[in-house]
Amino acid sequence: MNKEENILKDVVGIGNAMVDILAPADEAFLAKHNMPKGGMTLVESPQAAVIYEAMGPGVEMSGGSVGNTMAGLASLGGTGSYIGKVHNDQLGGIFHHDLESLGITFRTAPALDSSPTARCLVIVTPDGQRSMATYLGACVELGPEDVGADTIRNHRVTYLEGYLWDAPLAKEAMLKAAKLAHDAGRQVALTLSDPFCVDRHRESFRDLILNHVDILFANEQEIISLYREENVHAALERGRGDCNLVAVTRSAEGSLIATSDMVHQVNAVSVERVVDTTGAGDLYAAGFLFGITHGYDIATSGRIGAIAAGEIISHVGARPEADLQELVRRTL
Repeated sequence: MNKEENILKDVVGIGNAMVDILAPADEAFLAKHNMPKGGMTLVESPQAAVIYEAMGPGVEMSGGSVGNTMAGLASLGGTGSYIGKVHNDQLGGIFHHDLESLGITFRTAPALDSSPTARCLVIVTPDGQRSMATYLGACVELGPEDVGADTIRNHRVTYLEGYLWDAPLAKEAMLKAAKLAHDAGRQVALTLSDPFCVDRHRESFRDLILNHVDILFANEQEIISLYREENVHAALERGRGDCNLVAVTRSAEGSLIATSDMVHQVNAVSVERVVDTTGAGDLYAAGFLFGITHGYDIATSGRIGAIAAGEIISHVGARPEADLQELVRRTL
């Protein structure tokens, strides 16, 4: 182990490593290709090819929920590492370069089979909402052998992507990482990722959160689905009984952050125009995790999350365009 690896870093993120391809379209496009608005649908290679061919001119950029969070953390001045599977192909090279160029360590061995690097086809409707068709490709090869004990121990927080729960080997990797983190006295955070993901794994998610998670990130629809409650406040009450801290994003209504004895309400940051909501939750998590790993209180950490989310929805794409560290300095 070299000297650099002995330094305690902020966050290690474990997620689906993929490249986003974003293009505008109307809701008729979503209906034609069976893409639920605002959700993520898993597709196989043939369907991904059909959707891609039908998309208009688009923008390609590195993505993946936790990958976006790690990029946001780096822009805020945080430190971290990433664990995820790409192939030795062009998109894999782009993804690897993009994270490493930000200062995020990414050393996961590449996938060995013929599955290409994952891609997420993102349709942005005129209201700024994003709907996704995801081909997992090489992501499904992520397994427990990719989770190094030293990597987990050397980070204050291990951040897990809910989407990974779809793949059996990745599920094992998540559970291994959570155990290693807690054995080392570190914290474990989880993002629920998507309401449809929650629908697929509700009961096992509940077990994961109760037994392995300290910090839970969700949006309003996700946490209501998780606990099958009628409103976010009732779901939040259930959630804070399962883990130490729950942060729920509510779009224009800001966020609610609950501990065992208190609920904080954090206002959203107003933007001139909502262009694309892709990555808003990812960047909120980046800001919040940066805050709590740098000594800020819970409410201020939520405010940093809101600032980061506000920046991301003001342009196309889920990676920051502004210097978030400077933006927080001017806005906080």
